[in-house]
Amino acid sequence: MNTPVFGSVHLGYVVIETDRFADWRRFGTDAIGMHRDDLDAGLMRFRLDDQECRFLLRRGPAEDVVATGWHIDDHTTFERIEARIRAHGVPVVEGTPEEATLRGVERLLRFPGPKGITQEIYTAPVKSAEPLTMLATGFVTGDSGMGHIAITSTRPARIRGYFNTVFDARLTDYIDETISGVKLKIRFLRVNERHHSIAIAAVRGLPVDPVRTRVQHLNIQAATLDDVARSYQRVHELGFDMALSVGQHTNDKELSYYARTPSGFEWEVGWNPVVIDENTWQPSTHQGISVWGHTPVGQSIIDKLVQFRLGARSLAHLEITVPALSGPGIPDD
Repeated sequence: MNTPVFGSVHLGYVVIETDRFADWRRFGTDAIGMHRDDLDAGLMRFRLDDQECRFLLRRGPAEDVVATGWHIDDHTTFERIEARIRAHGVPVVEGTPEEATLRGVERLLRFPGPKGITQEIYTAPVKSAEPLTMLATGFVTGDSGMGHIAITSTRPARIRGYFNTVFDARLTDYIDETISGVKLKIRFLRVNERHHSIAIAAVRGLPVDPVRTRVQHLNIQAATLDDVARSYQRVHELGFDMALSVGQHTNDKELSYYARTPSGFEWEVGWNPVVIDENTWQPSTHQGISVWGHTPVGQSIIDKLVQFRLGARSLAHLEITVPALSGPGIPDD
């Protein structure tokens, strides 16, 4: 019997590989306003709450997200997910005690994920006794997890199939958007009460991926509207690039802005998204990503040409979809 795991899965941490530690230190601490712990010259962590690690930064050339960690509520569900993955013939590797310590968890398992982003699961986060020292008043985590990840894909149905197989992810809704003449369809998947933990954007009718990085953006949820406004101001004052100005999304109603991280992908700070009621929610399609705002900032014709070049380059590379777990994929409803 395939007992559901939906609702027992929460985005718990993200691992980023970068050589730009000085810039990330300023970005995460002074601009976004998170708590920072410097472990050594090649390791740094950011906290949002009492969990020891929400973002682990390690030295390396990727300038990208290399792993996502998912908090599983209990050992029974953890073992159920492990059994699913093994049943599909996909290798599962136990993390070393040192790796678990760095991530602030007691134990973790890892397995291959879409777009080369390693997926990791754990049950017991380690809580820190050290009080938070950060510019923000707080962030929303808890049952909703710590935010969401957004990726671009040439095989969106496969990725939807993957997260359905592993975590029983449910479709929340779609957005149709046209950016610079390019038509996009964005699919939003949830694994708990958060409107979405995974967003998948694809160019309609063209098998191209215009984004260099594995993730297009990460999202964290600020506790107050004032936290969003103050961090937006700090991003500007410290000279970091802004990708999209403050605006409000059509589907989850979150008010947010998007800054560009030192590694190149975007970082969304949002506030007050809707919480899903499983008894009443029905998927729908929204036209455009924003009710208002979210205006592109500083995008030049050169930036657009770079995106087209990246899209053309993606045609030569087969996107990683982990076929054993994604199967034939789940087509749009």
